[in-house]
Amino acid sequence: MNRYRPTYFRNSLDLRDKVQVKILRKRLKLSDEQFTSVVRKSGTAISAITKEASTLKSIG
Repeated sequence: MNRYRPTYFRNSLDLRDKVQVKILRKRLKLSDEQFTSVVRKSGTAISAITKEASTLKSIG
């Protein structure tokens, strides 16, 4: 039987995995709306999300 084996990338966020999204959002201290806007703007790379979130915090 062939089963789907998840492949995890350490530098990329899997948006289908609710646990990953929740942990990163809590670590960055962002609301749901802020987090979705940051991900739309920067993509799924964790370093880009962190960088964009820090600029978002410094502005507001």
